Amino acid sequence: MLAKITAKNQLTLPKSVTAAIGASEYFEIEVRNGQIILTPVRIQRADTVCAKLAELDLGEQDIIDAVTRARQPVKGSATECK
Repeated sequence: MLAKITAKNQLTLPKSVTAAIGASEYFEIEVRNGQIILTPVRIQRADTVCAKLAELDLGEQDIIDAVTRARQPVKGSATECK
């Protein structure tokens, strides 16, 4: 499949490609061994995150506790301070 880049560095993805990956407005871009790799990214809006937190019945203290636990070094890991 061939695509042409415009003078403004814009590239149009063929419809068959976008149909295969589904609707996506944003892509993570990586250059690997001279190739451009596009990975679809699903952006979650703040209201979606808030709705999920409400569904899980998580409060502010639950979030604080989770962050505190996540910041603790894992015993036996290379990043553990001695």
